[in-house]
Amino acid sequence: MKYGIVIVSHSNEIASGVKKLIAEAAPDLSITTAGGTDDNEIGSSLEKIQQAVDDNTGDEILAFYDLGSSKMNLDMLIEMSDRKIHRYDVALVEGSYAAATLAEIESPLNVIENSLKDLKIK
Repeated sequence: MKYGIVIVSHSNEIASGVKKLIAEAAPDLSITTAGGTDDNEIGSSLEKIQQAVDDNTGDEILAFYDLGSSKMNLDMLIEMSDRKIHRYDVALVEGSYAAATLAEIESPLNVIENSLKDLKIK
């Protein structure tokens, strides 16, 4: 099973920066981003999230987000999508990095999810 990572942030710069960081540790992983609104302001875009999922070549998606409306839009997309998308309520940078490094070596989902437990946002 090949996993892909989707990064959803209110900021295009944060999304692309997190992608750049985790791509160093997971160069063979499909990592796509949805940052900012449709006009690249601070906020979230359902259309950008849809595009990030569509562009990702992973068999299943591991999705990470930063703030409330990113989570809300991601949840809406999960309900509408035929793809298997796992959303994680964890620290964005640390969580996506941990998941990417494990997905890069094709760890099973339960191993990836177990590594994220301590990073959960309550």
